[in-house]
Amino acid sequence: MKGDAKTTVHANPFMPEPARIIRTQMLTKDVKFFQIRLADMEKALAFRYSPGQFIMLSVLGAGEAPFSISSTPSRPGLLEFCIRKAGTVTNALFRFKENDLVGLRGPYGNGFPLEEMLDRDILIVMGGLGAAPLRSVLLYCLDNRDKFRRVILLHGAKNPEEMIFREEFYSLKEREDLECFLTVDSDTTGEWKENIGVVTALFEKCRNINPADTAALVCGPPVMYKFVLKELVKLNIPKDQILMTLERRMKCGVGKCGHCAIDYIYTCLDGPVFTYWDVLHMRELI
Repeated sequence: MKGDAKTTVHANPFMPEPARIIRTQMLTKDVKFFQIRLADMEKALAFRYSPGQFIMLSVLGAGEAPFSISSTPSRPGLLEFCIRKAGTVTNALFRFKENDLVGLRGPYGNGFPLEEMLDRDILIVMGGLGAAPLRSVLLYCLDNRDKFRRVILLHGAKNPEEMIFREEFYSLKEREDLECFLTVDSDTTGEWKENIGVVTALFEKCRNINPADTAALVCGPPVMYKFVLKELVKLNIPKDQILMTLERRMKCGVGKCGHCAIDYIYTCLDGPVFTYWDVLHMRELI
């Protein structure tokens, strides 16, 4: 399964390119948004990737870590990331400010099969930090709206304060060419005007789906997959048209360290996008 965008290939895949932080913004109490651009403007504009791929970001003295790309290749020049503070590298990144330099190498992974998704309904189900990689494919579909049929977004979070890109998705609800449904498990503020409940409760809003012509994209916490997959199977969407992005223990990004290996599968090379069929045969993926 391959994305339809060509990747940027470096002569040395382990040599990061210098990249500059253009803008940052706190999305939640522990999740930060980064806009990053390669320092060389020519390389920045020529950089190619596919929604679903990931980048290795490095900080001198702290190391490097993989991060999903949240921006869309239909808007070249800037790369966007949604990063949760969780370890040495992310703690270092959170201290960085605009105009600071980081290292960047990639992109890696397979990405979503965009060519196979053309002229189909697109059902996107995201939960928690799963909004990060799926935002990339959502924006791509909206930027190329004439290439897809219905675009449906189901987005869930624990509470309004933890909903990533909340304000952005509020604004997307105004679009007539997108069916956008938001939900939270609970709300103590009384200010939440959208749905309350788990993300699977939103499936009742997905009426008249043509399963044979629907690509379903899923990303979220591990516990979410079990219940979301059941709902997608109930809709009779073929298992090879259910796509999940699963970032599992990736370290080098190029299949050399073996850190993300499961039997004969390397998540960084064969993923992070897998079909439901892949998961059925490799249950350790989730």
